[in-house]
Amino acid sequence: MLGTRRSTRQSPHGIVSARRACASLAVLASCAAIAAPPRRASAQHLADVVVTATRIATPAFDVPATIASVPGADLTDDNLGINLAEGVRSVAGLLVRNQYDYAQDQQVSIRGIGAGSAFGVRGVRIYQDGIPQSGPDGQGQVSEFNLGSAERVEVLEGPFSALYGNSSGGVIQIFTADGTAPGSLRFDLGFGSFGAVRAGVDASDAVGKLRYNLNFTHFAWRGFRPHQRARSESFNGKVNYTLDRRDSLTFVANVLSRPDSQDAQGLTAAEFAADPNQTAASALAFNTRKTLEQQEGGLIFKHQITADQSLRLMGYYGHRTVLQFLSIPVGAQFPPASSGGVVDLHRDFGGADARWTLQTHLAGHALSWVAGASYDTQNELRRGYNNFIGHTLGVQGALRRDENDIARNFDEYTQASLALSRRWSLMAGVRHSEVKFITQDHFITPGNGSDSGEVTYTATSPVAGILYAPRHWLHLYAAFGEGFRTPLASELAYRPDGQPGNNLALRPARSNNGEIGAKIQVGRTLYATVAAFLTHTNDEIVVVSNHGGRSTYQNAGRTRRSGAQASLEYHFMPRWHLQLSYTYLEAIYIDAFRTCSVVPCVTPTQVIPAGNRLPGVPRNDAYAKLTWGGKLGWHASLSGQYLGAIPANQANTAYASAYSELNVSGGYRTDVGSQRLEVFLRINNLLNRRYVAAVIVNQSSGAYFEPAPGLNALAGVTLTLR
Repeated sequence: MLGTRRSTRQSPHGIVSARRACASLAVLASCAAIAAPPRRASAQHLADVVVTATRIATPAFDVPATIASVPGADLTDDNLGINLAEGVRSVAGLLVRNQYDYAQDQQVSIRGIGAGSAFGVRGVRIYQDGIPQSGPDGQGQVSEFNLGSAERVEVLEGPFSALYGNSSGGVIQIFTADGTAPGSLRFDLGFGSFGAVRAGVDASDAVGKLRYNLNFTHFAWRGFRPHQRARSESFNGKVNYTLDRRDSLTFVANVLSRPDSQDAQGLTAAEFAADPNQTAASALAFNTRKTLEQQEGGLIFKHQITADQSLRLMGYYGHRTVLQFLSIPVGAQFPPASSGGVVDLHRDFGGADARWTLQTHLAGHALSWVAGASYDTQNELRRGYNNFIGHTLGVQGALRRDENDIARNFDEYTQASLALSRRWSLMAGVRHSEVKFITQDHFITPGNGSDSGEVTYTATSPVAGILYAPRHWLHLYAAFGEGFRTPLASELAYRPDGQPGNNLALRPARSNNGEIGAKIQVGRTLYATVAAFLTHTNDEIVVVSNHGGRSTYQNAGRTRRSGAQASLEYHFMPRWHLQLSYTYLEAIYIDAFRTCSVVPCVTPTQVIPAGNRLPGVPRNDAYAKLTWGGKLGWHASLSGQYLGAIPANQANTAYASAYSELNVSGGYRTDVGSQRLEVFLRINNLLNRRYVAAVIVNQSSGAYFEPAPGLNALAGVTLTLR
């Protein structure tokens, strides 16, 4: 149920496994996570209450969808506490990679959706405290997540993700912990291999009608490869104020600064085999690096209309700047239509969401109903420059691109849950989306015509699920829904034939998504899930050419992502905790298509046969972690992961090899009066495996592989004053 309206109206002015590696990243001490005692009680999350699937606080066990909740302590305890990848490895179906290149964001995919992203996160919606971190075009980042202040991260997979709109093959949402009394002031400091240092401070309290949680984190590291140095400062704050018994306000603000993060870039298969610790020669020659700055604030107002009805109003605004020096060869920048080798972005973004909620009974059956509308907009001033002046490389040269890329969406949505009987419940919803892209080109020169234009996409996405409880400890469910993904602004930017103008021939990818599953919960001791899933996509958006830093895209027929996943959490004996997860995923092209081997490309000639695997997607992903210990005293854990081989390109001619990794950590916690002291030591990649931490899919030069470090360690200390 997807329609497209296009307009070419011209403007008058004529954007392995890192996932486990981060911990190795050498660093710090997630020690920071010692905040409030409830955040450490791992047994608590067997009875998770989540909101991402239903937008109403609901036990995950009672939702006909695959949804996981990761406690804040898992993100930071005995860990680096900087990258999301460190703490979410136990979530089946979710893969987060690229922890060692801070000039690039982490690579995120859910059930194979989003794995083909060249930069940023696409296909997966990102939220922080209910505020979108994904733009109207569906591209987002998780780099701004401040893990030191997190209460939990929720991960929604499967059909119900579509209720979050464009490019929602899954949803990741981080929630900042509320301030609690008595107040606490937490300091943490960690050191690790490769010059890694992390320091943080967190202040939290509740005084009368006011609650707050403020966190500042500093991180720096030298890296295990030449030209890999990085530094970041992150602030996140959440302030709650109760106006009266019906009304409350929540203010959320976050700031991220990552100046001059060096980019060692990927290696070819031959380079990786010869020396995985080396750096690409082009990275050194062009001094590849990235500076990222972002500031964002949001305000949420909640009003209890009646005992059954409530209203939530949210507004947010932010600004993001990126200055990135790429290693595009000088010769590739000579053509008049080239955008150069320096990317300079200034993005203003914001939006609002209004939501009405009803919780009541219908003929004696519990009913919850949510209806709302959201509007999001971003205006990105994008400039490109040569990355050379004369014979000097890696400097900002002549202007080669100057345009405004504007994206807006206006969505309406509703969803409801109804308990049909003691054993049966139903959840259904629908979302209508309208997404508009406008390009205003201000740089028109001989040989470089106007790239101005606009296009609008619309879609209606229904979804429904049913849950059956044959036993109080066993819930069975099934769900089905439709979804869609528009092209990104960057995917619309260039035409494959090299002519000026947007790539308006691109159509949105449309998907049919289904899953069946079972959930088992035995008291607060055992929680297990298993699910089988299928996503069938039409008009998959794929790379048609990649040359000289410029990628172009096309629709390539049908794809299929199918598989099964399972997870288990088991608390046995007083101090033992076992976590297991496994995902099997077959992601293939159903239809053959052609891509380009030369640029410009008028007629694609290289055949990608039906049955080829989608790049960036492993077939097998297994994780296990055994933890011993309690809230106080000694504790230890042993974790391991196996990741299958990953195709690096659409042609399946290059693969990142399968690998296994083992990590061990231990530490001691003690209370001294009202204060708490914590120390820990962690050893990552205990078996000293050399593997690919991230795959740069479809990289034109064949430098697909970003390596992970060998054996490395980190240690830290945390002091909490209460």
